[in-house]
Amino acid sequence: MKYKEITKLSETDRTKKMKELKMELVKSKVSATKTGSAKTKQIKKIIARMLTFNNLENKSKELKK
Repeated sequence: MKYKEITKLSETDRTKKMKELKMELVKSKVSATKTGSAKTKQIKKIIARMLTFNNLENKSKELKK
């Protein structure tokens, strides 16, 4: 998921996607212990992008007040 795609999502969609990604991260960690997958790294990057976007959005809302 790219940054442009994250900006197009609404706030509720972002929270839903975040929950899905966290569940997927847990599942990939379990399977990575068996196979050694690099998928966990990709999921962590997407979660970090979403958290960064949320933090920037919250700060911009506070400055507008």
